[in-house]
Amino acid sequence: MKNQQVVRDRLYSLLGDLPIRHRSISASTTSTVERDGYVLESLILDLNGIEPVPACFAKPIGARGKLPLIIFHHSHGSKYALGKDELIDGNPGILLEEPYAIALTRAGYAVLCIDAWCFGERSHTSELDTFKAFLWQGISLWGMMMYDALRALDYAHMRSDVDTARIGTMGMSMGCTVAWWLAALDERIKVCADMCCLVDYQTLLETKRLSKHGIYYYVPGILKHFNSSDILGLIAPRPHLACVGEHDQGSPIEGVEKIDKHLRQLYAQADAPQAWQLRRYDCGHQEIPPMRGEILDFLKHWM
Repeated sequence: MKNQQVVRDRLYSLLGDLPIRHRSISASTTSTVERDGYVLESLILDLNGIEPVPACFAKPIGARGKLPLIIFHHSHGSKYALGKDELIDGNPGILLEEPYAIALTRAGYAVLCIDAWCFGERSHTSELDTFKAFLWQGISLWGMMMYDALRALDYAHMRSDVDTARIGTMGMSMGCTVAWWLAALDERIKVCADMCCLVDYQTLLETKRLSKHGIYYYVPGILKHFNSSDILGLIAPRPHLACVGEHDQGSPIEGVEKIDKHLRQLYAQADAPQAWQLRRYDCGHQEIPPMRGEILDFLKHWM
C-alpha cells in the first residue's frame, strides 16, 4: 500500500547514509558440493561495494526448475566465527541438532544465507570497532546489516532457480530481528517466520534490559519515530509467525503481549486474522522441538 511505502522509506532513512540501494551485484561460486541430501554452493557476493559478502545457497539434490526460497539469517550469541555456517552446521545450545539446511531442503526449499558484518568470514574486524567506524560516517551497523540483507534479496531475484513469487525469511535471535525488519522493509518477502527476538523497544527500556542485546541492535533516533509494533505492522497482511520463549530475558513477555495486541488488530482490519500467529513456549532463548514443527508447518501452509 502507498502509505506503507512512505513509512518504509522513513524507516529506511533512519539507518544512515547507506550505499546506493540499486548498485549492480556480482556473484562468483567458489565451490559446489553435495551433502546431506542437498547441493551446497559457496558464494562470494558483491553486495555493498565495501567488502565481499560470503554466502551459501542450498537446494535439494536433483531439484529442477524454480524453487521457493527461504532467506535464513544467522544468530549472534557472540559466536563471531560461526556466521552463515549456522545454516549448515547448526548452533548447539541455541538451535536443535539438525541444521536448518537439511530441514528446509528436505521440505523442498532452496535456502540462502550470508555472513553478516563481523561474522563468519567477515569477522576480521570486531563488532565494536565496526560500529564505531560506521558511526563516524553517519551509518549504523544495523543499517549496514539490513542493507546487505536487502541486497541478498536482490541477488535471489537474479537467480534462475528461484521462484521469486515465493520468497520467505526466517532466523533465530539476531537473525529473528533481521528477518522481521527485512519483511517490514520489502514486500517481496511473502512469509516471515522467526524465533526468540520479538522485542518491544519501549518495554526493553522500562525493564532495563538493554544489555541483553548487542551494540549492533541500536539505531540512533529510532524511538522518535517508531516502536517495534510500528515496524512489525509493515509486514501486515502478509503471513508472519513469531515463536517466543516466555522466559527469554531479551524479549520481555509484557512487550510481546503489547506487540501481539497491536498486530491482531491490524491483521483483523486487513481481513487476514490467521496470517499473524504468535506462539509462546515454556523456555528461554532457544529453539525447542515444537518451534521447529510450527515453523515448518507455517511455511508449508503459506509458501
